[in-house]
Amino acid sequence: MLDTAVVGRSLHNLRARCIPEVDHEYVYRMEDVLDLYEESFDEKNPVVCFDKAPVQLIDDVLTPMTAAPGRVKRQDYEYERNGTSNLFVFVQLLGGWREVKVTDRRTKKDFAECMKDLVDRHFPDEDKIRVVMDNLNTHRLANLYERFEPEEARRIIKKLEIHHTPKYASWLNMAEIENSVLGGSALKDELVQKRCWRKRSPHMYRIEIQEERR
Repeated sequence: MLDTAVVGRSLHNLRARCIPEVDHEYVYRMEDVLDLYEESFDEKNPVVCFDKAPVQLIDDVLTPMTAAPGRVKRQDYEYERNGTSNLFVFVQLLGGWREVKVTDRRTKKDFAECMKDLVDRHFPDEDKIRVVMDNLNTHRLANLYERFEPEEARRIIKKLEIHHTPKYASWLNMAEIENSVLGGSALKDELVQKRCWRKRSPHMYRIEIQEERR
C-alpha cells in the first residue's frame, strides 16, 4: 500500500520547472540578448522588450466598505468572473519608457498591431527598433502579412530587428520581469480586481505604474 504521508511530502516538495536544453541554439540566443543589453543607449536604434500577460477579470459581488479614519477597507472574499483579457507590455529600460496596451486577446493580428504601434506611434523617427521577445508562436513577423497588405507589412518589418530569447529562458526578457513586478504589486489589485484599468486608457495605466514605483 502507498504511504499517504510519504506521497503528501513528495508532492509538497515538488516544484514545476522548465529545464532547458543548453545547446548551441540556446547559447547563441542568450548571448545575442545579453550583448544587446550591454550596449550603450542609442537614441536612433532603441532596444525595446515586449511581452504579454493574460489577466482574469473579476468583480465584487458585495460592495466593499471604503476605508475611514481608524478603519481599514473591508472587502468580501466572494467575487464573480467577468472573462479574461490581455496586456501587451513594452519596456525601453535605458530610455525610461514603458507602455501597456490592453486587448481582448493575444492573437497574431494583435501582435501585428503592436509592431505597427512601435513603428508608427512610439518610434516613428528612429532608424531601427530592436525588439526582444520570447518564442511564442504568435511572435513572428510573418504574421504581419496576415493583418496588412504586403507593402504595408514589409514597410513595418524593415524597421524592426527581432531578438528572440532562448526556448525556456523567457526570463531574459526584461518585459517579463516588468510583468512579474506588476503581478506582485498592490497596483494589480486596483487594476485587475476592480477592473479600473479596462475603463482607462493605456496612457493612464502607464502613468500609474510609474507613480507607484517612485
